[in-house]
Amino acid sequence: MQAQIQALLAVGGGGTGEVTAGPHVEIAKPAIFSGEAGKVGGFVNACKLYVRMKMGGAMVVEQVYWILSHVQGGSADIWKENVIEELEAGEVKYETVEKFLVGLKKEFGGGEEEAVKAAELRKLEQGGRMIEEFVQELKWVARGSRYEGRPLVEEFK
Repeated sequence: MQAQIQALLAVGGGGTGEVTAGPHVEIAKPAIFSGEAGKVGGFVNACKLYVRMKMGGAMVVEQVYWILSHVQGGSADIWKENVIEELEAGEVKYETVEKFLVGLKKEFGGGEEEAVKAAELRKLEQGGRMIEEFVQELKWVARGSRYEGRPLVEEFK
């Protein structure tokens, strides 16, 4: 799926990976991120999509500040203040927005995301949903859980 999205994005940008969507394309902005480990992956992915589609022409530092504007509350506020101070003092400079997002994910994911996903996977039930809907959620949860092969099939059962 990720390869398909990247291929579509590459087509729009002449194969460079840089895509800027016009005003006719709507891209959801990421939700506010407060530092919860279980939400860092979704936040990073939403930021990647938005930045790639709407901010391709912006400088990296502008993209980083834009992402930081969506980091609010909890433990994330202190981290954000430190990053802003480091940027303003010239102590840190990101070559790409992806490198910044990797650092953000390491800071707030810290291996907990994998444990959260594994716990979600173990609790997952079909309930009254259609099997197709259940399978899509299972795939989404399994993606960050390290479950694959036979253990994943067992959790599915």
